[in-house]
Amino acid sequence: MTTKLQLLKQDGKEILKSSVHTTLTLLKILIPISIVVKILAEYGVIGIVGQYLSPLMGVIGLPGETGLVWATAMITNLYGALIVFFTLTTTQVFTVGQITILAGILLIAHTLPIELRIAQKAGASLMFMFFLRVFAAFVFGWILYQIFSVTQIFDEPGTILWEPGPLDPTLLGWVLGELRNYLMIFLIITGLIVLMHVLRRTGAIEKINNAMEPLLEFMGMSKAAAPITIIGTTLGLAYGGALIINEAKSGKLTDKDVVLSLSLMGLSHSLIEDTLIMLAIGASIIGVLFARILFTIILMILLVQLVNRVSEKLFKKLFITKIKF
Repeated sequence: MTTKLQLLKQDGKEILKSSVHTTLTLLKILIPISIVVKILAEYGVIGIVGQYLSPLMGVIGLPGETGLVWATAMITNLYGALIVFFTLTTTQVFTVGQITILAGILLIAHTLPIELRIAQKAGASLMFMFFLRVFAAFVFGWILYQIFSVTQIFDEPGTILWEPGPLDPTLLGWVLGELRNYLMIFLIITGLIVLMHVLRRTGAIEKINNAMEPLLEFMGMSKAAAPITIIGTTLGLAYGGALIINEAKSGKLTDKDVVLSLSLMGLSHSLIEDTLIMLAIGASIIGVLFARILFTIILMILLVQLVNRVSEKLFKKLFITKIKF
């Protein structure tokens, strides 16, 4: 009994230490970037980016004004983007197809300053991850537009079931909101580390690895990347990326595993929460979930082919960051 209690205490200390360390690693990224993003938003940078994106939106069948929605998503987050989107719905009607296309590009490319820095901290090249997500988002939107145009499906007006509440525009409101987010991040990371610890203790993690091995091998990854990839794709890149930082430091993941896992998570992450949000604003599940997963698999196969064909030196130059942990 005493031995079990001592083991439990030791596990508790390890989990708490790992949770605090991982959270602090993440906060070192989140806090300064959140401040910079807030300053950029106050000085109208989002509007400028939106103006540059406006001509491109017509290529994927969307009004030019939606460029501001995408710019807001890329620089801030999905919730900020949806608030901008709902201001547009007061003056024009969007079809289910248009909402699905917009939702698709938002899901792939959003919160880039924070999520790209996390990926860079984990070991992937920031420029590669930026190009992958923005280019993939646009291509995905274009493919959906072509399919919807040819088949003439989803032409009916979209039905909005949910809207985010108004954000507190004051500085104090923003600070309090960020503090709540940071507390939630600590609690979620602690829960994930406890889960990973239990899975390792019970041997379940090995079963997950074995079950995922064929799919991961098909996409060029080792089974060691399975648990973290699952966390990232279901819960979000921030949490999966935070755990990858720890695993990469410990040497449990190869450079190739890190790059491919982060790429997979970048294309399809937070499949539960974010997908539900997009369904609530009128998007089709066919586009924002099933088509996105299929698109991700195809793109990952192409990426694996590229990674396997380049030399080790070129791989590090193109895909690995030069910034140390």
